[in-house]
Amino acid sequence: MRRNIIIGILSVLISGLWFMACGAIDHNPLQIDLSGEWRFRIDSLDRGISENWSASLLDDVVTLPGTMDTNGKGDSCRLDARLEKTQLLHLTRKYSYVGPAWYQRDVEITEEMANRPLSLELGRVLWQSRLWIDGEEVDTAQESLTTPHRFSIPALTKGKHTLTLRIDNSKRYDISVNDLAHAYTNNTQVMWNGVLGNMTLTALPDISIDQMAVYATDPEKPLLSKLELYNHTSDTVTTEINLNVGKVKTREKVMLLPGLNNVEISMDCSGAGFKAWYEFSPAVYNMVASVISSGAQKSVDFGFREVSSEGTDILVNNKPVFLRGTLECCIFPLTGTPPTDEAGWEKVFSTAKEYGLNHLRFHSWCPPEAAFKVADKKGFYLQVELPQWSLTVGQDSLTTNYIYKEYDRIIREYGSHPSFVMMTCGNELQPDFDTLNGIVEYMRKTDPRHLYAASSFTFEKGHGAYPEPHDQFFITQWTNDGWVRGQGVFDSESPRFDKNFDEGVKNITVPLVTHEIGQYSVYPNLSEIDKYTGTLMPLNFMAVKKDMESKGLIGEASDWTHASGKLAAILYKEEIERAMKTKAISGFQLLDLHDFPGQGTALVGLLDAFWDSKGVIEPEEFRQFCSPVVPLAYFGTPIYRSGDVFNADISIANYSGENIDEAKVKWQLSDTEGKIFASGYLPDKNLINGENTNVGKVSTEVKTGRADKLIFDVSVDGTLAHNTWSIWVYPEIKASDIENLMSQIVVTDNLAKALESLEKGEKVLFSPDYATIRGLEGKFVPVFWSPVHFPNQAGTMGLLCDPNHQALKSFPTEMHSNWQWWDLLKHSTTVDIDSIPGAMPIIKQVDNFVNNRRLASIFEANCGKGKLIFSSIDLLGHNSDATAPERRQLLYSLLQYMTSPSFNPSGSVDVSSLSGILKSNGKYVSTSATSIYD
Repeated sequence: MRRNIIIGILSVLISGLWFMACGAIDHNPLQIDLSGEWRFRIDSLDRGISENWSASLLDDVVTLPGTMDTNGKGDSCRLDARLEKTQLLHLTRKYSYVGPAWYQRDVEITEEMANRPLSLELGRVLWQSRLWIDGEEVDTAQESLTTPHRFSIPALTKGKHTLTLRIDNSKRYDISVNDLAHAYTNNTQVMWNGVLGNMTLTALPDISIDQMAVYATDPEKPLLSKLELYNHTSDTVTTEINLNVGKVKTREKVMLLPGLNNVEISMDCSGAGFKAWYEFSPAVYNMVASVISSGAQKSVDFGFREVSSEGTDILVNNKPVFLRGTLECCIFPLTGTPPTDEAGWEKVFSTAKEYGLNHLRFHSWCPPEAAFKVADKKGFYLQVELPQWSLTVGQDSLTTNYIYKEYDRIIREYGSHPSFVMMTCGNELQPDFDTLNGIVEYMRKTDPRHLYAASSFTFEKGHGAYPEPHDQFFITQWTNDGWVRGQGVFDSESPRFDKNFDEGVKNITVPLVTHEIGQYSVYPNLSEIDKYTGTLMPLNFMAVKKDMESKGLIGEASDWTHASGKLAAILYKEEIERAMKTKAISGFQLLDLHDFPGQGTALVGLLDAFWDSKGVIEPEEFRQFCSPVVPLAYFGTPIYRSGDVFNADISIANYSGENIDEAKVKWQLSDTEGKIFASGYLPDKNLINGENTNVGKVSTEVKTGRADKLIFDVSVDGTLAHNTWSIWVYPEIKASDIENLMSQIVVTDNLAKALESLEKGEKVLFSPDYATIRGLEGKFVPVFWSPVHFPNQAGTMGLLCDPNHQALKSFPTEMHSNWQWWDLLKHSTTVDIDSIPGAMPIIKQVDNFVNNRRLASIFEANCGKGKLIFSSIDLLGHNSDATAPERRQLLYSLLQYMTSPSFNPSGSVDVSSLSGILKSNGKYVSTSATSIYD
């Protein structure tokens, strides 16, 4: 009897100690913080195990958490800044190493921790970790790329003990083609060796809580808690489990066998005033579970949230949502590693939210716990992916088994977060969809708290154009019925703003999210170079800068960035609006709002890799077309003759979470100086949440006395909803006016005639058939993704001009491409004028960063005894409509300039240079949207 009383007292004292430990803030007597200095040794020859390094003293020193990169260990970079493929593939590591490395430190096991089972946790590791205690290996090797590595350690005696880790970042499974998957790559996250995040050694009570998951859909319905309890004793134990959410508590008696026990406890929170989690009200709660007998505690963040699909809608808490998303590919250019603290993710989500987004897709990787915590608070919808981008799916059973295990680990670790709403098996997977469909079926049965799909698009023949049988949503760039992103239409179809992707989605029966829309390359922002103060060097940027300096073009670099960036922003706007105009589309995923520094330096962002603005477009402007409530205009061409009627149907896409009753929609047509030509209100309309509601039609004459750019503006009174579009209006130019100007100069498409006239000292506008011009294909859209990754494309990145140049006085334009240039550029050839140094470009084309050439569509020069304007734009209608208003207006503006005193070219070109522009073979080679894949 006396013995039982003593044991009971000890049990109470120990459980009290664990309760105090769990509640302690500054010091936990049952836990050792392992961060700090560790002994270290590289094992490049992989001899550490055979030579028993765990029993010897390692002779170098590093700091953990950290990586070999942050500690300056490994092979130092010997590359310099050159425009070569190796440097242009991605940012360059200052120190690189792939293979095993050993880490070692001593710990002092206190009396409180002695003779208790222990757990060692490493927040994140690439790829395998193994543990030795005092020279003896314990537990099994850990190999997750997505979740913490945890080791179960038998009881240790009081006193000093030596921990030795062997971490091997070598590739273990075939998860990725060319190591592109962002869970293991050098393109964004690097193949680092080390430990990130939490590093602790914890003494466990007799009954410990290994994991806890919360299944909660509705505050007024019971939630379910699933716990994994471990009984470290050899006896069956009866104890009580206490669950606590705020002021709501429940207690349940359980019987635990020795070893692992799975326990489910229901909890009724109805009437407690809890709220559902939603993007507009992200209510996050914390459940604390306690084992009464042992004092063990565990807490989990969760939200009352149900995600489902109905037809082509994604529903959150039975309300339709529209995903306004971008990718996150583990891009953290100071370290090459993902942040494991909330502060490291704050900028990502705050900036994304500033730009109107509510969704992030983690492409072929899963972020750490901190990302989910911040997303929970910000009301973001996350898509997580298994760590694979493979073209060999199903061909290796060990890899398949690993992928299943990674899913299990991800769900156990992060599955309760309300922001975690979607998951796929990876990116653009091939070839075995039987295997992938089996994984999706398993995922759906294992954890119904999320929506699942087989692959984030695929190029596999017979797949990718229609959902797989178990898909709960579908991500694609095209279907059997057509494209669902602008890549396939913006360069091949003349601009119209009454189009959407209805044709492409007409046979889709599940929610469709458009895949990686955008990918419009922006010229490198060379002023960004100084930001790279960490473990990665921007040799790609530095090589571009060096090349631009050598060519005397460095002074234009910022203009190249700005012009190409403005074009990208214009295209992103139309991409997003077409998606929002399509009923059966449930969202989009941009590639990307910010730069992607890998895969051949794919600078496709309107922000840089640090999530900082490039000065291209500010959040307020971006939110005009990327927000919960967006006005949309449906009109045809952006080009009008003065006196034409501008017709536009207006709708409002409302995904604000609430109906907007009796919305007052205002419209206005004005010029760039603010002069209003017409305005009015449309009839009041109720805007139903989750719908794109037609609110009426605008019809007004557009009449100006000059060529002008007009702004069409639609807004909803009492809200922030406001959107604008540009149209261009050109007056009718009399044929006699054109003829009069032409009579004063020579206008020809014939080289001999041009040379003869120049030799006579005349002014010549030489505009040959663009198919006969030696140069690059005329394009409106810029480089797709990267000229290194996809070299089979024209390679230009939009035009650049001085809007105040006298040659453009009667042709309103910005310094960058806009829709009024579409037809002109599509019927042109871009000329390389590097070999014609005296050519002074009026209309430049921004070249890609691989070549950095002086490119032009229109240039002026002295030639022979005369003065020349050369145009590779089809001004005379060889293969285009010569009467098109914008073509006629540009011709008129050039003629006015050439007949004015202002026409005084500063440079000179010789006759042979002009002759060399033309080619003997008149065949014009054009590319399509899919040519890049050839």
